[in-house]
Amino acid sequence: MARPPRKLTPDRSARHLFGADLRQQREAAGMTLEKLAEAVRYSRSHLARIETAEHVPPPDLPGRLDEVFGTGEHFARLYAIARHEIHPDKYRRRMELEARARVIDEYAGHIVPGLVQTEDYARALFRISNPKSSPDAIEEMVSARLSRQMLLKAETPPDLSMVLDEAVVRRAIGSPAVMRKQLAVLIDLVDTPTTLVQVLPFAHGEHGLLGGALTLLTMDDRSAFAYEESIDSGTLFEDPQAVRARERAYDLVQAYALSPAQTAELFEDAMEALPT
Repeated sequence: MARPPRKLTPDRSARHLFGADLRQQREAAGMTLEKLAEAVRYSRSHLARIETAEHVPPPDLPGRLDEVFGTGEHFARLYAIARHEIHPDKYRRRMELEARARVIDEYAGHIVPGLVQTEDYARALFRISNPKSSPDAIEEMVSARLSRQMLLKAETPPDLSMVLDEAVVRRAIGSPAVMRKQLAVLIDLVDTPTTLVQVLPFAHGEHGLLGGALTLLTMDDRSAFAYEESIDSGTLFEDPQAVRARERAYDLVQAYALSPAQTAELFEDAMEALPT
């Protein structure tokens, strides 16, 4: 006997509302999950879990749903709200600020910042840091990571600058092909109207941000916030004095960093050094 479909709770959150609207539109169109899976090129099981809010929608699914159901931008607009619920509560405030920021400055000491990670690079990181997680759980983490990157594709994206320790570039994550693709993405971002990427070389030695990661978020009204991250936790600083101290530390590592042109050359050198 077939198990009855799980009850939906659209009043709980935008994520639940997304799932409820998906089921409603699918049933109104007389489509089974199998038929919808064929139309949007996602598995039946994945769509079933999205309907019941067990999984978050991946970034490219809302547009496909709007196209299949002829719903204009309904699912795209709903996803714009629901995606902020993907992240655990302790990170949600940081994500809300990141989505509103007009200037984002990042220092990364060990891995490429999430805002510019490729899908395969992110997947490799989540697999190694969550060895007991199921493949479905890993894919949900990857979807959450990629959803953050939508703000860089907005009509008016924030200005983004990054200083990467040379260790970020030299330590291969995933396969050589994964790392090569990630470095290619960084090369494209080195010096554009809205992005700047620089490398802090090993030759510089010690500095004030050694051992961690820092994100500075500046709003339209010039208010600023700082977020420090360790292996599995982070701290948001809102006190102006604490933020200014971290802004000064970032200014110094940026001053010590290679120029964009030198940075691009280092990325290319690192790509060439990867095994084929």
